[in-house]
Amino acid sequence: MSKITSKFDKVLNASKLYGNMVHEPDSSTETYQNSADITTPPADYIGNYQRNRGIGSETYQNSKIYIVGSGIAGLSAAYYFIRDAQIPASNIVFLDQLSVEGGSLDGAGNAQDGFIIRGGREMEFAYENIWNIFQDIPAVELPEPFSVLDEYRLLNDNDPNFSKARLIHQQGKVQDFSKFGLSKKDQLAIVKLLLAKKEDLDNITIEEYFSAEFLASNFWTLWRTMFAFENWHSLLECKLYMHRFLHQLDGFKDMTALVFPKYNQHDTFVKPLGRYLQKKGVKIQLKTLVKDVEFEEKGQEKIVKSLLIEKDGKEDKISLTDNDFVVITTGSMTEDTAYGNNTTAAVSKIDNSTSGQSAGWVLWKNLAKKSPAFGKPEKFCSNIEKSSWLSVTLTCKPSAFVEKLKEYAVNDPYSGKTVTGGIVTITDSNWLMSFTCNRQPHFPEQPDDVLVLWVYALFMDQQGNYVKKNMPECTGNEILTELCYHLGIVDQIDNVIENTITRIAFMPYITSMFMPRAKGDRPRVVPEGYKNLAVVGQFVETNNDVVFTIESSARTGRLAVYKLLNIDKQAPDLSPLQYDIRHLIKGAKTLNDGGPFPGERLLRHVLKGTYYEHILPKDTEQPETESFLSEQFGHFKDWISSIKDKVK
Repeated sequence: MSKITSKFDKVLNASKLYGNMVHEPDSSTETYQNSADITTPPADYIGNYQRNRGIGSETYQNSKIYIVGSGIAGLSAAYYFIRDAQIPASNIVFLDQLSVEGGSLDGAGNAQDGFIIRGGREMEFAYENIWNIFQDIPAVELPEPFSVLDEYRLLNDNDPNFSKARLIHQQGKVQDFSKFGLSKKDQLAIVKLLLAKKEDLDNITIEEYFSAEFLASNFWTLWRTMFAFENWHSLLECKLYMHRFLHQLDGFKDMTALVFPKYNQHDTFVKPLGRYLQKKGVKIQLKTLVKDVEFEEKGQEKIVKSLLIEKDGKEDKISLTDNDFVVITTGSMTEDTAYGNNTTAAVSKIDNSTSGQSAGWVLWKNLAKKSPAFGKPEKFCSNIEKSSWLSVTLTCKPSAFVEKLKEYAVNDPYSGKTVTGGIVTITDSNWLMSFTCNRQPHFPEQPDDVLVLWVYALFMDQQGNYVKKNMPECTGNEILTELCYHLGIVDQIDNVIENTITRIAFMPYITSMFMPRAKGDRPRVVPEGYKNLAVVGQFVETNNDVVFTIESSARTGRLAVYKLLNIDKQAPDLSPLQYDIRHLIKGAKTLNDGGPFPGERLLRHVLKGTYYEHILPKDTEQPETESFLSEQFGHFKDWISSIKDKVK
């Protein structure tokens, strides 16, 4: 045993559990009960009892850690190597082919040339791994000892997020978004999907399961535009999303489910975490491409012996010992991004023939050639016609567009408070275009008279309603023209173009994580048989988490550390809110647009006046005529009341 645990050796030496921690417990298969054989909390337990510092069964003070890719997954891994594995920060080295850390969490530019953000972050309360990290990371603007989480709470507790124009149509008119509009048949289809086993959904698409009526409903428009689902995407991933966000279902229509940062994703998350790590001694080596990994087999174990790299046009090799570790981000949703501006389109056409040939994908493919344990990268990078979309960042001076924006804003756009509260989707747009204006300024250095907005669309193969081109073929000015047409201000387009800088980003793999998949298509965080290698990011298998969130990336980074070093600590499964009867009842009522769910009236009769009455959503419906069955439950309620009287 290590010296730091010597006072506990009598217990640890006799323990069958020490060194055999289940680092990734699975709440979807666990039936928890108290037992002498079960000493850890339930799989999805969240709380301070999980804040313990885990202790590895070995010490790795001299181990070198190489992290390939400096996105949020890699940055999270570095944080947990330091905090929970007590690895000296100076032993950790990032290797990244990019010229700036952060991976897909970008944010750059200026008011003269235009700002650019390829995407944004829709956050919520139950991102346990992200908040677990950022409760310790020094705040962006508050003084010590405050953290990024402290700032986040201060802002969102006092500036609520909501939307008054989630859907618009008919050239700028706000469309009714108060109802999901799901038939009983389609509500039942959602329930059946929630009940389905994950292993029964391999390679099935959303459109193969749901009806045409469901796919035309308000629910699906709200859901798909919020999360960027296409009809041909994975039904399994759609199911996981429904479990993951079931507790927020009643806040999807008006976006009250969300909490947003003050600034863009790079300034809010990447910069403070990067500064923290570098201040500790972590090294970030940019413009360094890792091309391949060399392994050595020792018995049943495969061990990384070297990394083949390229830096400054020269190939080199980094040698590792058996006690060194490698964490690799596989694949990339923003690889091969093509850029455009006001007068230049990002691409002339979508060309599938070049898909999957860039560095991030080639590294994963090289690993997959060595072992099926690394999955099938071609499932995700071979059809950019179905995995791509385009986003546009607008840098806006006052114009007719800004004046129109104010009609959809819940606060003045220049107030520093919530503006649109999330995306505004144009439902009759052939491109299914959405736009959003988050709190301003969106960049710390942004001038007071400038607004930064973000635009994206899902349908890349359709001509615009006004501009008769597919969106990827359009210049920034043409995209602005199409947007202004849908807002009813196309007659003022010259004024808008004169005062708006557009920065286009066409991303071939932005939803490649959503492509239909089966078990084995993605590697586990630590592939079976590999001693000192972990893979992290959006293309790895976890028990129950979703893709396309920084929370899931952070989870993989955390798991990598616990599994590689066999830390005596767990990464809890998803927050247990999906199993909470209150959220299940609320979700059922929300799907039915506030109408009663089966058995609701009877349940209200039983619980009225009891301790548990509050678990039911507030009833806005008129009382139903009492049926014979509910009358009998009324008698049952009277019996419950009599028992309460006796207790008194």
